Amino acid sequence: MGQDLGAAVRGRVVRVDRGTVEVSVPDAVFAVDGGRHTLLVGDWVDVTTDGSPAVLRVHPRATVVSRASADRSSSEQALAANVDVVVVVEPLEPAPSLGRIERLLALAWSSGATPLVVLTKHDLRTMTDEDVDAVRSAAPGVEVLPVSAHTGAGMAELVEHLGTGRSFVLLGPSGAGKSTLVNALAGDPHMATAAVRGDGRGRHTTTHRELVELASGSVLIDTPGLRAVGLVGDLDAIDDVFAEIGDLAEKCRFRDCAHQGEPDCAVASAVATGDLPQRRLDSWRKLQREAAYQARRSDARLDREERARMRSQGRSRRAIQSRP
Repeated sequence: MGQDLGAAVRGRVVRVDRGTVEVSVPDAVFAVDGGRHTLLVGDWVDVTTDGSPAVLRVHPRATVVSRASADRSSSEQALAANVDVVVVVEPLEPAPSLGRIERLLALAWSSGATPLVVLTKHDLRTMTDEDVDAVRSAAPGVEVLPVSAHTGAGMAELVEHLGTGRSFVLLGPSGAGKSTLVNALAGDPHMATAAVRGDGRGRHTTTHRELVELASGSVLIDTPGLRAVGLVGDLDAIDDVFAEIGDLAEKCRFRDCAHQGEPDCAVASAVATGDLPQRRLDSWRKLQREAAYQARRSDARLDREERARMRSQGRSRRAIQSRP
């Protein structure tokens, strides 16, 4: 017989690190045995708290933030669960990478959560109007907030924007100031920080995903710096990031216009007039190709797994039939 679900306590996974799982329940945080469950920071779970604490049930996830696995497989790496806001953290110093912002926004839209762009290190580099316009052009329909965790500039607006009782996750490269931002929002040092290297590249200080509770009742999840962000095969998320291209495409003469020399192409016309930067179109094409490729790889992987399952079932049936 299974364990008694009536004795379970509802909690939330606050840390997953090298097999260690910590769950927060009212008035306590303790390590648990995850058993056969694949757990993510942010998961809501039912756990036993007496004897050897163990996870009995994982509640359905409202949102999941995932990226393509860093290895050569076609699998996905889930980063966090049940978040309301994905905060794309990009440093102002060195200059923001628009391509990286677009890539992380695709990941954010794919999760089902609301994206937000936070530009850190406002104290090291003053944003010009051109900077603001460039970043906003890479993030149509997404709020863009420049902040400095050191001076406090923009932090009140960020706190107000994040609201109360919500869950959000920070995504960005190493050295973007995520851990410093966590400490500023939490009001005390939860995360270790490190100086940026002389070449402007960040040092990895966060090595695991961890949920931090804030005084506002909101929670945030810090993540290790992402060296590379592989896209899952979600073409709809790409369309969300490049909404203006989709709007223009509605005006093309041909419904299946590839925007590569067809007559009366509204997208090509917008590039020619400067209304659509060529960089945006090039980035859209690159991410479209990558997402489509990942989708094909995933379909092929699922097909292989299904074939392997059918072969295994066939061997089992033959073994049973051959018994005397």
